Amino acid sequence: MSAIDLPSPRVAQPQLAALRLIGTASVAIGVFLSGFVIAEPAPYELWLAFLIGTWFILGLKISRSVAPLLALFLLFNIGGMLSITQMHDLAASDHLAGPIYIAVSTFLALSSVFYAAITEDNERRLKLIFNTWVVAALITASLGILGYFHAVPGFDIFTRYDRAMGAFQDPNVFGPYLVAPSLYLMHGLLIGDLKKAPIKGICLFVLAFGIFLSFSRAAWALFAFASAMLIFCMLLKHRSNTFRLRILVMSLAAIILMVVLLVVALQFPQVSDLFSTRLQLVQSYDGGHLGRFERHSIGFQMSMERPFGIGPLVFGQIFREDEHNTWLKTLTTYGWIGFVTWVSMICWTIYIGFRNLLRERPWQPFVMIAWIVILGHVGIGNVIDTDHWRHFYMLIGIVWGCGALEQKYQRDLNKKEAAP
Repeated sequence: MSAIDLPSPRVAQPQLAALRLIGTASVAIGVFLSGFVIAEPAPYELWLAFLIGTWFILGLKISRSVAPLLALFLLFNIGGMLSITQMHDLAASDHLAGPIYIAVSTFLALSSVFYAAITEDNERRLKLIFNTWVVAALITASLGILGYFHAVPGFDIFTRYDRAMGAFQDPNVFGPYLVAPSLYLMHGLLIGDLKKAPIKGICLFVLAFGIFLSFSRAAWALFAFASAMLIFCMLLKHRSNTFRLRILVMSLAAIILMVVLLVVALQFPQVSDLFSTRLQLVQSYDGGHLGRFERHSIGFQMSMERPFGIGPLVFGQIFREDEHNTWLKTLTTYGWIGFVTWVSMICWTIYIGFRNLLRERPWQPFVMIAWIVILGHVGIGNVIDTDHWRHFYMLIGIVWGCGALEQKYQRDLNKKEAAP
């Protein structure tokens, strides 16, 4: 691992190369396991906890560029710990989930810092991360699709409420998880070798079909927004008429293909019935008595009177439904401290990504994709909880890591200019 401080006279180059290879492979395993979260703790948590500890013990550094992310996340989880003190009966069995919830939040925060640090350490890991993510997404999407159509006996475990959820616990997490690798494939189709386009197109179709069968309105909106934003950003970056024509032709072809496939899918009664139901903007559980929107209003009023929050998962015990709003979640679960910290972290992340969005760098495509998907997650956070989505923390770490790479690049550039 290039981040491990090993004295060069004592370590032979073959050994050092082997360590780097093992370290990089271990990261790929972690990213791959992020697509399989059927139960908690999932293999992802166990492997990444081992990985984070090992890397930092062996010398992975947190630079000044990444340190603010660590500080923000620590302050955020301190708010969660203070929120635990507001719970009335911490010893009760149903309240033990509260401390565990904050422990998971702390772990996810460290995972984000970890991804930022390894990205800054070696930008070539970005390609490995996204390629591995595509593989994991293809497998979990295929499981969801096969389970939805009952193509394999026993694969019903990969569905819930007649919705595909892959190797996840919730279709509303499964769908958004597939968006970032979909954008990565889409980016490759738009600028990559046309000889590889058919393979990438098939992979993109599998992921898009998985998103559709999740019947998650948030995932649909995220995919549509992210796809449009990717094309827009690439049109800004590549201004040649040839490239713009290529984007136009491929976009039209993709839209026509999607429409045809949608028409075919709607021929199945189970698909058409659920699609017409989920297509309604406001569901019965959204606008009814103590529905999602009314709970949001009550929750925000309650939070104004409880600066330390009400405790993790307590909101769901009171209203029998979770907050389904990330901003409200931070207020009830992490208090005012957590809310201010979370908003600050999100704004800072968006700023870092925006600054580096179109700069011609080796890591530019990765920061662009991560930034777009984060922006979409901020939007869907108004109707769903995203504070424990593992891939969301990975994306945040990627943006901060790319920001650190840019600062390192600028420092090296200034040194070269200052040299006689």
